[in-house]
Amino acid sequence: MVKTIELVDGKVVMLDQSRLPLEVRYVECADYHKVAEGIKKLWIRGAPAIGIAAAMGAAIGAQEIKADRFEEFYEALEPVFSTMIATRPTAVNIEWAVNRLRKLLKSKKELGVGGLKALLIDEANNMLAEDIEVNREIGRLGVRFIRDGDTVITHCNAGSLATGGYGTATAPIRAAIERGRKVHVIADETRPVFQGCRLTAWELMQDGIPVTLITDSAAGALMRKGEISLAIVGTDRTAANGDVVNKIGTYTLAVLCKEHGVPFYVAAPTSSIDLSIATGDLVPIEERDPEEVTVVSGCRIAPEGVNVRNPAFDVTPAKYVTAIITEKGVFKPEELHKLKESPVRSSTRSF
Repeated sequence: MVKTIELVDGKVVMLDQSRLPLEVRYVECADYHKVAEGIKKLWIRGAPAIGIAAAMGAAIGAQEIKADRFEEFYEALEPVFSTMIATRPTAVNIEWAVNRLRKLLKSKKELGVGGLKALLIDEANNMLAEDIEVNREIGRLGVRFIRDGDTVITHCNAGSLATGGYGTATAPIRAAIERGRKVHVIADETRPVFQGCRLTAWELMQDGIPVTLITDSAAGALMRKGEISLAIVGTDRTAANGDVVNKIGTYTLAVLCKEHGVPFYVAAPTSSIDLSIATGDLVPIEERDPEEVTVVSGCRIAPEGVNVRNPAFDVTPAKYVTAIITEKGVFKPEELHKLKESPVRSSTRSF
């Protein structure tokens, strides 16, 4: 699998996914402003990956702070945290990562400023390593939904490129293949930024996983012909009631699945589940540059001056979701409250 992001010699090195699949190029970010730019410009994207990027950006930003006392250091770090949170408002992982760092700093004041700076670097690296293990556990728990010979459709990119490695939506697929099952993936193109076309198809081909690319509008026709066994997607934020906020077009795919009796699964680390927000309708939906819709690869495809709406995400109501696969278990949407319980146990019932 291609490496998405890492911390090297005090710099955040990220794969510039905006250039894929035509060019594999890594960008070195020497300060947190550059990391924030990379998140905004989609050099790195995917909820888990941008959470890791935000933690790494904050960690290198902390190194520049001149302070002797904890209070002074923490106060100077808050603008760095705020810059990271402001980059992508819909995905909860950035806020999750920042809050994790805040909590850690407050619990380790005795280390002094120098010790805390080193601790932030270590914690950002820990988040990267943990994310890969979380994804593998999602694969282990989700593999039971994929039978030998199944065809799985996925939307956008929730693979290794969207995470620290291995992927969320692709985790059960990878796990099934590792167990010797024959699995075929349908990747829809995912307009307007073509993450399915440029990223999912590319990364699966890199790993020798059979994949077929389709237009977004072709999914229903294939389902009607019985050519799709199940759908697995990721999520940028899932609300307490099980509403799933994910890349625009996820809602459409979920409705098609419901109509055709195709199971619709969401694969998500618990860091992407926001139990503090009641429903998906309360999640802020990012609207992006109209030129993502009107211009493709530098070529204008729409009339100059046409009005454009470009919401980056949509809300899939919980009633369309078969189950949510996390590293802590598999849950019906209405069962997410169990994540507050300890210990959390995976459901063994059928979905």
